[in-house]
Amino acid sequence: MASNSAFSEWARTFTDPRLCAAIVDRLTFNASIIETGTESFRLRNTKRRRSPRAS
Repeated sequence: MASNSAFSEWARTFTDPRLCAAIVDRLTFNASIIETGTESFRLRNTKRRRSPRAS
């Protein structure tokens, strides 16, 4: 599972606090959490492709 949101922001999606806590608890139990940075690789590349090139 991948998300660009921090666990603290998941309450916006899962509005029931107990449900949100249960989901995070089950996903993170014995899991490896890999933080790759705050900016999405795909979003960064899309912005780079769409920006006008300096001549």
